[in-house]
Amino acid sequence: MSFQERTVLLVEDTDDSRVVLKRTLEMQGYYVLEAGNGLEALEVVKERCPDLILMDLNMPGLDGLGAIEQIRRCDGRCVDVPIIVMTAFDTYGMKQAAMEVGCNEYIRKPLGLDSLALVVRGYLEPPL
Repeated sequence: MSFQERTVLLVEDTDDSRVVLKRTLEMQGYYVLEAGNGLEALEVVKERCPDLILMDLNMPGLDGLGAIEQIRRCDGRCVDVPIIVMTAFDTYGMKQAAMEVGCNEYIRKPLGLDSLALVVRGYLEPPL
């Protein structure tokens, strides 16, 4: 599978951020699925397991930590999909909590779009 066929689930409750991130990912050649909160993310994952999940933490309804925990407990579906947390809600112990529920990477907002693209590429593109 080429990286152009890779699917990224973008879970972000802020519309403006979601639009910018989606466009950035699409410009990199990825197909982007969207969710505005953790509950929507779980619905998307039930329908189609993405190759990578970008997960905000502080969202209404089911937050990112709860969503990650449930995704990791799903009956084998998406258990191993890489999950990159991106958050401005960076309090003491938040990174550790995210790692404990199963995220693979933790990025603080504001995001550098070039840096984010490199991290995503590192998970989705095979090494040379």
